[in-house]
Amino acid sequence: MRVELLVRRVSRGQRTSSASADEGRAILEFIFLGVLLLLPLTYLVLTAARIQAASFSASLAGREAGRAFVTAPNDDVAFARARAAGSLAFDDFSFDTGASVDVACDGTPCLRPDGSVTSTATIEVQLPLVPDFIANHVPASVTVSSTHVATVDRFVAR
Repeated sequence: MRVELLVRRVSRGQRTSSASADEGRAILEFIFLGVLLLLPLTYLVLTAARIQAASFSASLAGREAGRAFVTAPNDDVAFARARAAGSLAFDDFSFDTGASVDVACDGTPCLRPDGSVTSTATIEVQLPLVPDFIANHVPASVTVSSTHVATVDRFVAR
């Protein structure tokens, strides 16, 4: 019986010494794996958010440029109003560079009754946190565009 008690005490002592050697590793593994998985996920969320903002901005800019164009008193003013409306929509979502609005008419003059005006907003979205030396070799931007067709009112006198 004494031999059995001694064996139990020795085996218990071995267990505690090996457990103390592993102590604290779980927290390091958790931090390492957390950072390893969290950084790409954060980058993915940032990129998706920026592209979604460009999508909203292009849609808004195309629609508002078309509306501003068809409500203008004449063609010269209409083009200036369309550019201004598109610029405001781009500024709302912080797209200062790489954004443009193009307006095309289906005939001349553009503001004739029942005429169609097509406005196309295009934004080139630079992906976040891409260094210049990588951007020189790999595409680092996404182009987002939106097209809106507006009809000139039939009964408005110009």
